[in-house]
Amino acid sequence: MTVQVDALRRVPLSRDRVLRAAVALADDAGIESLSMRKLAQELGVVPMALYKHVANKEELLNGIVDVVLGEINPPVRGTDWKNAVRQRILSARQALLRHPWASQVIESRTTPTPVVLEYLDSMIGMFRVGGFSVDLTHHVMHAMGSRILGFTQELFDDSQSVDPEVQAVMFGEMAGKYPYVTEIAMAAAHVEESVVGQGCDDQFEFEFALDLLLDGFERLRQQAWTSAD
Repeated sequence: MTVQVDALRRVPLSRDRVLRAAVALADDAGIESLSMRKLAQELGVVPMALYKHVANKEELLNGIVDVVLGEINPPVRGTDWKNAVRQRILSARQALLRHPWASQVIESRTTPTPVVLEYLDSMIGMFRVGGFSVDLTHHVMHAMGSRILGFTQELFDDSQSVDPEVQAVMFGEMAGKYPYVTEIAMAAAHVEESVVGQGCDDQFEFEFALDLLLDGFERLRQQAWTSAD
């Protein structure tokens, strides 16, 4: 083991190695554990060595988002726009499932990186080549929101483990004041392993909403809808 560690430390440091080590650290210990000092320890270097490759923590976070987006499959050629968009978005979702912290970091970014812009440009292009007007595509992208990157923000957070007896009491107390909220909360049947980060939806709900949106977009495209209608 010592020989392996020493060999790893002799591998020249590069931006790619720094970013991939940061992704691995976030995967293993959570995004909260990611710091320049901890990352330097993982790489067997002094913290200052990292700053030759990433200027600061914000650049590091931008970089690991780029690594995750780099795992998304390229657009499928030779198929209709709906299937192409669907497959790309579900590939993005799988990338986020592998890195549950990524949605949180993506949401925290204030300026998109060139990699993010390239991905968005590609997705917009799939709609435009598919026969969508600029006007309709504009509204489509707003409707898609973060779903275009493979995740959504859910109204109901069922990601926290709650004792069934405690949950039953809680629902009983809520039912009188909020009958419809309680009804939906009790009916929810989410699959824990498919959740992307805290508070996000499961695979069925994600695909259900995605397909509704794509079907609706297609009807508007066929109708030559514009925002002036």
